[in-house]
Amino acid sequence: MAFKALAAFLGLAAFQVANAALTRRVACADGKNTATNAACCALFPIMDDLQQNLFDNGECTENAHESLRLTFHDSIAISPTKGGGGADGSIAIFDTIEPFFHPNLGTDEIISLQKPIMAKHNISVADFIQFAGAVAISNCPGAPRLPVFLGRKDATSPAPDGLVPEPFHSVQMIVDRMVEASDGAFDAISTVWALAAHTIAAADVLDPTIPRTPFDSTPETFDTQFFLETQLRGTVFPGTGGNQGEVESPLVGEMRLQSDHNFARDDQTACEWQSFVDNQEKIHDRFIDAFSVLTVLGSDQNQLIDCSEVIPTIKPFNGRATFPAGFSNADVEQACAETPFPTLKTDAGPKTTVARVPA
Repeated sequence: MAFKALAAFLGLAAFQVANAALTRRVACADGKNTATNAACCALFPIMDDLQQNLFDNGECTENAHESLRLTFHDSIAISPTKGGGGADGSIAIFDTIEPFFHPNLGTDEIISLQKPIMAKHNISVADFIQFAGAVAISNCPGAPRLPVFLGRKDATSPAPDGLVPEPFHSVQMIVDRMVEASDGAFDAISTVWALAAHTIAAADVLDPTIPRTPFDSTPETFDTQFFLETQLRGTVFPGTGGNQGEVESPLVGEMRLQSDHNFARDDQTACEWQSFVDNQEKIHDRFIDAFSVLTVLGSDQNQLIDCSEVIPTIKPFNGRATFPAGFSNADVEQACAETPFPTLKTDAGPKTTVARVPA
């Protein structure tokens, strides 16, 4: 049922993109850009502002990572029984409330950086958060061009606490939350697709003594190293205490979320997780599918304006997944019984130490 709902949604999106390609383009007031819908012209100066003043002139920076994270924390906060409006901007509109819910800790920093840019432009908070995330990831080689829509309604009340998954939650708890929030569009498999965002992510507050600690060795590239490195043997901490939600990665300087560790080994998801290793096309395409659902949660997608064409072409990643120096297939904790783990090369040099993401 979940796959049918997702397929129907994506089919509609593809139809609209095809229709847009046949529509006469209009010239934007800036004299240099065009769009299939005049409303989308407003996004070009916002994108320029974001690139220049938040993303270091188009770099896959910590601010870019955090902007993508914010899209999820805003959109997933919706429930048919508990409330919340999904991708409605509530996390930034009610910035003295939602950013201080436990799973949202740290989002106050990127919100405070986005708000001055937001204030200069005529755009809803809800649309700005999702657009900023799409612009952010466009700076990371290998990333997909994410869908962009205009017309979401801003929240009038904060989302309730308890709707954003935590890294110490079980696989089933997280999947159940994704299913409920998306009205069945997500299931266990497509939740793995959404977790591809962690290929360019880092932890700031899980262990505040080591901020900006990445989840894989290449946080500046949207590649499949994340899916490889989470399958290396790690040490699981107890479920409570200072390391709650964290697994000790065998790579020095790298952090692994307990939830990611578990998804890579759970019977429902292990084979799907492994299937992303060294499959750049899959991580690219499936993350588009996941984000296409998340970015419009709480809205009627038929009532939104598709401005996806505004996002520029992204630099491709043509490399291959490799074991970090000092590791090999012998270090993999094989969890998928159906398919052997890919045989990959190992990087040369001394054992890999992962650097923190620059501030």
